[in-house]
Amino acid sequence: MHHYAAVPLDKSYLLLNHGPVTLVSSAAAGRQNVMAAAWAMPLDFSPPKVAVVIDAQTLTRELIEASGEFVLSIPVRAQAERVLAAGSQSGRDGDKFVLTGLSPLAASQVGAPLIAGCAACLECKVLPEAHNQQRYDLFIGEVVAAWADPAVFSQGRWHFDTDAARTLHYVAGGAFFATGEPVAVS
Repeated sequence: MHHYAAVPLDKSYLLLNHGPVTLVSSAAAGRQNVMAAAWAMPLDFSPPKVAVVIDAQTLTRELIEASGEFVLSIPVRAQAERVLAAGSQSGRDGDKFVLTGLSPLAASQVGAPLIAGCAACLECKVLPEAHNQQRYDLFIGEVVAAWADPAVFSQGRWHFDTDAARTLHYVAGGAFFATGEPVAVS
């Protein structure tokens, strides 16, 4: 007999949902916004692609649909309160950068901003898939530029020298984990 315990299907997402939380930023028609999204994942290597779920009711969705662009930024533990605020408030209620204290930076290939202080940022252009977007709120983006803080990512490897610089992993109900210790396997 195995040692697993059954997990209710409506909680099964939690088993995969410890990848790093992302901040999704967007801009169109003179407006910009940022939201937190735990459901983002890499899809392909060449060209690099990502998938992210963006709820139809959000201002971020409106701006992404208008511009065809977004940025995924990967925040760190020191930004946890701001990330939670970005996930708890609507950009329709005011400037989310003012509301959260997050700082936008100009991107190189897209109009959506990078987020200062993050471990990494991916500039993305939407690969339109109308059915997936409308039915599943699923957006696929091609990564057109990628940036990382060399203090935590260099030569293709993560290295977290301080707890404050560890990436965040959102599970549910306002709870986060921080990236743990590396495990060396030879």
